[in-house]
Amino acid sequence: MSAGDPFRFTAIGTAWEIDSGRLLSEELRQEICALAEDFDQVWSRFRGDSLVTEIAHAEGGGRFRFPARDAALFELYDRLVAATGGAVDPLVGRDLELLGYDARYSLTPDESALSGRRRRDSWLGDIRRDGTTIITDHPVVIDVGAAGKGYLVDLIAEALLDAGIGEFLVDGSGDLRHRGPEPVVVGLEHPTSPGRVIGTVQLRDRALCASAANRRTWGEGLHHVLDGRTRRPVSDVVATWALAADAATADGLATALFVSAPDCLRSFEVTWVRMLADGRVQWSNDFDGELFL
Repeated sequence: MSAGDPFRFTAIGTAWEIDSGRLLSEELRQEICALAEDFDQVWSRFRGDSLVTEIAHAEGGGRFRFPARDAALFELYDRLVAATGGAVDPLVGRDLELLGYDARYSLTPDESALSGRRRRDSWLGDIRRDGTTIITDHPVVIDVGAAGKGYLVDLIAEALLDAGIGEFLVDGSGDLRHRGPEPVVVGLEHPTSPGRVIGTVQLRDRALCASAANRRTWGEGLHHVLDGRTRRPVSDVVATWALAADAATADGLATALFVSAPDCLRSFEVTWVRMLADGRVQWSNDFDGELFL
């Protein structure tokens, strides 16, 4: 696909690559980097100047206006929270902080604070929303790790399409969105055996996102995928893959498959694979890739 070197850059703390059928202009590259920077300044709980950090420190709560472009991200989270019964919940941010996955990357759990928590914030109980304005009564820590990176992949894909780029593969550190006539064969990486795959899929005009318990770990049983009902890391699923028309949905569903039964997700148009902790592999009936079992 590439008509030259892929465009590689760093955004939201991770590596990105865009491979396209033609060279991207310097103006378009700057636009993409500015878009990623703006997204990070709104949604990153690791930045002191972000909007979600402001919300996390607002002692009396308040009204906070998000960009109009992010209405789709709010709506996706509404659907995910409802479909999973709260197992996916953007307000697990404070729990991630107490587990050690905080802005300082302390990676040291505060077990006394975790066990002594009298209140656990929830998306349905502690957030009121008016379009892309949210209203809070006290500080809450929003974490959009379940679908945020996939959503940024989609925003970048839209920027490419608006610029007349009709063929591309956007790779947001493993979250992929493809456009073009020729499919790309993608391996489903084994979560505990680097260099091995458990199968392949031909990606064409859709998105593929994965989640794995070994991606961000900092201690035994400690990783970034929390069940919003228990506020603890999931232990019975180790890897998931989801294919959907857009990367935000694929990313969100890859997380949802960690914390809920696949039957709960029937309202979403998605095909999927997941690996359980005991090594078993499950997949949707309409998964059209190849699995090496």
